[in-house]
Amino acid sequence: TDRKKLHTAPVGQVFRLRPFHVLVATGGGYAGYRKYEDYKLEQLEKRGIEVPVKLASEWEVALYKSVPTRLLSRAWGRLNQVELPTWLRKPVYSLYIWTFGVNMKEAAVEDLHHYRNLSEFFRRKLKPQARPVCCLHSVISPSDGKILNFGQVKNCEVEQVKGVTYSLESFLGPRISTEELHFSQALPGNSFQQQLVTKEGNELYHCVIYLAPGDYHCFHSPTDWRVSHRRHFPGSLMSVNPGVARWIKELFCHNERVVLTGDWKHGFFSLTAVGATNVGSIRIYFDQDLHTNSPCYSKGSYNDFSFISNNNKEGIPMRKGEHLGEFNLGSTIVLIFEAPKDFKFHLKAGQKIRFGEALGSL
Repeated sequence: TDRKKLHTAPVGQVFRLRPFHVLVATGGGYAGYRKYEDYKLEQLEKRGIEVPVKLASEWEVALYKSVPTRLLSRAWGRLNQVELPTWLRKPVYSLYIWTFGVNMKEAAVEDLHHYRNLSEFFRRKLKPQARPVCCLHSVISPSDGKILNFGQVKNCEVEQVKGVTYSLESFLGPRISTEELHFSQALPGNSFQQQLVTKEGNELYHCVIYLAPGDYHCFHSPTDWRVSHRRHFPGSLMSVNPGVARWIKELFCHNERVVLTGDWKHGFFSLTAVGATNVGSIRIYFDQDLHTNSPCYSKGSYNDFSFISNNNKEGIPMRKGEHLGEFNLGSTIVLIFEAPKDFKFHLKAGQKIRFGEALGSL
């Protein structure tokens, strides 16, 4: 009698699932599953148990790529720039410090109330004496982090972690002309690797350093060199932690990255900053034209910029230990350089290293 009529809509209209939502939900769930698998692998490694390499299939990589990591990273970047109320800063930063083991005694400003937002806290500077630069060795670590791999480049393949490689040419892109790089002519050779070597008797070396969220986020010049060219690859922003690097072949070639190329006293030298999830922002201090994680980009494309001009014939000179750039949260630095055959690394795979400590020398 006095009952109200209940109007209902067809079930199909209420639960209208679109392909994008299905991809996000499935991809996000799978990414969470992978994080759990990575955690189990880390526990096995801590117990000294060697974990066999198991590479992702094409559909697994495609599923991971379906997660909108670029969009999430831009959103995270904007969230990081929101100014926090003074009363909230210490609890938020203290939670981060506790979670990731940050040593605030090294920070130039230890007072947590000083940092207006998360972005300022991530990019905190260190006390000058906190990271002394080694003067005895020719190449130092450009950042804090974990050594994933190092050694000679062989057969145009570089190891991102033990047993998992990526193509040197895919990673660096097509070779840049020697006129643009402004150093001596490369030696004749058929392979891409041989084309990078400029002096007879030299070899090509590499070193991969992973920056965890709790590490110091700035990176510095690893040696005295001249930066002649910048190449920016827009791309995915998948996680680059060691577990994922062991799982996805050519992970660094999929991700957004900035390749700085030039020369040092022994020939070719390059430093590449690789982006990752929540690390869409890669900043190079002397390069104001660089803009990473742009909403519009062409898949597989890259942008070149030369620092050699009519007014500047030498490029950008960098001194060992000089500030070079910064990440927004933490990621990976890859060094690829030419050196004589007697160059020796002073490292162990998996070791923790800090900016300024020795990587290797002649």
